[in-house]
Amino acid sequence: MLLGVPYDGGTTYQPGARLAPYEIRRLSALVQSWHPGLEVDVFAGLRAVDGGNVAFPPFDREAVRDLVHREVAAIHGAGAVPLVIGGDHSVALPAMRAASAAHGPLAVVHIDAHLDTSGPEVWGDAHHHGTPLRHAIKEGLVVRDQLYQLGIRGPWGTCEDDGLSRGHGATIVGTDEISVRGAASVAAEVKRRVGDRAVYLTFDIDAIDPAFAPGTGTPVPGGLTSREAFQLVRGLAGCRLVGADLVEVSPPLDAHDRTSSLAAYLLFEMLAVLASGPDRA
Repeated sequence: MLLGVPYDGGTTYQPGARLAPYEIRRLSALVQSWHPGLEVDVFAGLRAVDGGNVAFPPFDREAVRDLVHREVAAIHGAGAVPLVIGGDHSVALPAMRAASAAHGPLAVVHIDAHLDTSGPEVWGDAHHHGTPLRHAIKEGLVVRDQLYQLGIRGPWGTCEDDGLSRGHGATIVGTDEISVRGAASVAAEVKRRVGDRAVYLTFDIDAIDPAFAPGTGTPVPGGLTSREAFQLVRGLAGCRLVGADLVEVSPPLDAHDRTSSLAAYLLFEMLAVLASGPDRA
């Protein structure tokens, strides 16, 4: 089930991601059903439902997290798989909380330019869009050695920025390594290592190079190509995907719908992974 969260109160630079659910839905009209790479008719194999947007008071961050958690938990309770459309990356935390409550600690595939393990020391808030993985690790939502952070790049504040992730046994694969090894190869390794665990995919659009995805509030040069992004997601076909989110698309910063269109196709790739899941083999 698709669920929009039109919220960007956790952004630290340029807002606008609250407008993404509408624009991504609009561009999704271009997406058809047959996936030639995975050889699956996605919408014949899945009952895909648009659950609308979570309704919340936009200036109460705690209420936003609580209401997203409740809505996502209800989807899990109905036996469905939520695909959350952000919004900024802070909305991923309540979605991961709900997934972990339903399925136990998760293997998390985190595709992003940033580690998102920051604390409140820089921006004065413990729940901005650079913090969800910190909370997920500290709250025990992620199985030790089962955090895969792909596409990480750019300058850090200190040499210890990866300390929390490394301390939890995370696998961090930057874009330079992905370009050398190949995205399909990296995805195959992740798939092998997660095995039959419950997998949550959190995808920040800024993982993709701004040349392909200019519509995001925190662009970082040197990112994934759109093709590499598809390969990373597609390579999870066969995994037990129990939830996913796609965040940080900012339509006001976009150019000719490039980012929103790409996001719609990435969601289709996630649906194709669900349609190719182990319970549908």
